[in-house]
Amino acid sequence: MSFADLPRPIGFVLGGGGSLGAMQVGMLRAVAEAGITPDLAVGTSVGSLNAAVLALTHDDPIERLRGIWAHMTRDEAFPGGVLSRVRTLTQSKTHLFPNSGLTRIINEHVGADRRFEDLALPLGVVTTQVDTAEPLLIRSGPLLEPLLASCAIPGIFPPVSYEGRLLYDGGLVANVPMRQALAMGAQSLVVFDCAFPGKLPSAPRTFAEVMMFTAMISMRNQAVLEAPLAASQVPVVYLPGPAPSRVNPLDFGHTDALAAEAYDAAKEFLEGIAVSGAGLYGAPGLVVT
Repeated sequence: MSFADLPRPIGFVLGGGGSLGAMQVGMLRAVAEAGITPDLAVGTSVGSLNAAVLALTHDDPIERLRGIWAHMTRDEAFPGGVLSRVRTLTQSKTHLFPNSGLTRIINEHVGADRRFEDLALPLGVVTTQVDTAEPLLIRSGPLLEPLLASCAIPGIFPPVSYEGRLLYDGGLVANVPMRQALAMGAQSLVVFDCAFPGKLPSAPRTFAEVMMFTAMISMRNQAVLEAPLAASQVPVVYLPGPAPSRVNPLDFGHTDALAAEAYDAAKEFLEGIAVSGAGLYGAPGLVVT
């Protein structure tokens, strides 16, 4: 079975991983060159932002994503210096950064008043319900609050109130939302995992980095457990990441290199596999020490 013969609808599954989300730009380029196009997209955390841009239009969304990531900075996503973080934590008791930076990013690149119904592709955004600790898949209505909630890393950003629910980052319970893509009707999955596909963050040195590192360990273990379950039902093309390299998920200074390395790794992988029905093609990356 060639990639062109993958059963449709094909769901693109974009996982979270902070600044490592730049890898998804390279992965998406390699997949497009292999002739694989999505019928729907579902994302968690930074993957939800990339998925939203991917679903915006049929007109070269990968180039649009490349331009966004080329200009992304840490200060834009995580505004404020050390004193500002201390003040935010002292006042809120729950988080280090406001989500004002994320709001500006979403408004600029997705649209302040954009709704799910405006998109060119069906989109699912995955969050975590605080009261039940279960994933919530959001597929309709305004985009801003669900995207903010999907990116609301506990301890880093504030939770988001949405339709009477308090929501946190979907990465807590479904960082690589394969089950959610199947629930949306996907008959094949292409997985863009940027949390631990071979990349390791450096040893955490700040409170924010400790929180991110802890979350990423959980993210990878979820994927290891869930990928075989999804693959028992449909073909799951699980893209690899590039060679191990210590890049902090709060550091936006390596986006071009991450995208380029991920492109090369995904391209080589796709050239070497043949899909023959339901099964797991590739796998979640191993943690390398």
